[in-house]
Amino acid sequence: MDKEKKTEQQGNLLYKGRPLVRSGNTIYYGSMTDKYVAVMKINGETEFNGEKLPNKVSVQIWSTDEELRPRDRILKKTEKDTLYDAMNIASIWLERQLSER
Repeated sequence: MDKEKKTEQQGNLLYKGRPLVRSGNTIYYGSMTDKYVAVMKINGETEFNGEKLPNKVSVQIWSTDEELRPRDRILKKTEKDTLYDAMNIASIWLERQLSER
């Protein structure tokens, strides 16, 4: 039983102690059981040394409250030119929102 738990935990990608999940061009940062989660959408890519790198990333902080309308769930939003900048602002904003509880 313990071995199964270890296998499950090894597959989880964490960034600054929070789950990071990619689905297509959307990256979810944070736990859906928390009050807020960060959503990053890759809107553009450039090629560098044969690899595609995100160059336009929109960042949004969403409430996970399902009773709110989708439009009302978005608390903050911005667009960044690199994935690093997007993840940096997402982690800062998410920490601030979660600490306001």
